[in-house]
Amino acid sequence: MKVIGIIPARYQSSRFPGKPLIDIAGMSMIQRVYQQAKHASSLTEVIVATDDQRIYDHVKSFAGNVMITSETHESGTDRCAEVIKNLVGFDVAINIQGDEPFIDPQQIDLLVSCFENKETEIATLIRRVENEDELFNENKPKVVLNKNGEAIYFSRQAVPFLRGIETSQWLTKRPYYNHIGIYGYRIDILQQLTALPLSELETMEALEQLRWIDNGYKIKTAISSHSNDAVDTPADLENILKKYFNN
Repeated sequence: MKVIGIIPARYQSSRFPGKPLIDIAGMSMIQRVYQQAKHASSLTEVIVATDDQRIYDHVKSFAGNVMITSETHESGTDRCAEVIKNLVGFDVAINIQGDEPFIDPQQIDLLVSCFENKETEIATLIRRVENEDELFNENKPKVVLNKNGEAIYFSRQAVPFLRGIETSQWLTKRPYYNHIGIYGYRIDILQQLTALPLSELETMEALEQLRWIDNGYKIKTAISSHSNDAVDTPADLENILKKYFNN
C-alpha cells in the first residue's frame, strides 16, 4: 500500500496570517510539521500543498516536496484532491494538519493502519475526553461512534446528551471522544468527496466531515492517546513555546 502524506498550507488566516511561516524556536511551523511527518514509517512520500509562493519558496529552501495549488479551495480536503490529480501510484492520502508542529508520527501510522481493512473509505483519529473543560469546549468537536468504531456524528456540543444526569457526572457514565483533525482517504473516495455539494449539517456545525456522513460515506476511527497542540492564534504559539521550550 502506497501512502502519501499531504500538508495543506494557506498563507491567509483570519486569526493568524502567515501562520505556516512563523518561527518556533528557530524553525518554521511548516518545516516542523514536515519533519514530523517524514518520521512516520507508513508514508511513502510527504508533500506540502500551498497556494502561496512564499510558502512554496520556503519549503524548497529546506529541500522539502511542495506543490502550488489553487487559491479557491474551501478546505484542506479539496487541496489534497488537487495534489492527487497530479500524481499517480498512491492508494491512500493522509491529510496532515499544517498547524500542529509537534504531531506524533505514530499518530500518522495509527491512522494509516485503518486502511489495512480494505473496506475502509475514510479514517480519522479521536481521543478520549479527560475533563469537563474539554467536554464543553465548542472549539473541540466531539464524535459519536457506532459499535463498529465508525463515526456517526460530529458536533461542537457535548453529545450524546445524558437526560436526567447532571453534566458534572457525564464523564463517569460513558466515554466521550474529541475529534483529532487528521484524515485519511482512499484515493478514489477522495475524488468523490470533493464533488459533493455543501450539506445542511455541515453548514450548521461548520464541520466538513458531516457532508461525508450526510452522503452515506463511512468514517473509521482509531483512538489516540496523544494530546495534540494546534496553533490557531498568537496566544496558542505562546503556549506552545512555554510547553516545549521553557527551560
